[in-house]
Amino acid sequence: MDSTYHMLARFAQSAGLLYFVGIFLGVCAYAFWPKNRSRFEQAALQPLQED
Repeated sequence: MDSTYHMLARFAQSAGLLYFVGIFLGVCAYAFWPKNRSRFEQAALQPLQED
């Protein structure tokens, strides 16, 4: 039973790591995608614009 626990714990750790690496890569791809550049530039200048 003890080895089953360690096997499941190792699988959960590996799966969690892969999941979060995938999320990180997805966020980076979204942030650096050329199509989103104008949206981010507009958002960066928004606090400097007067209403």
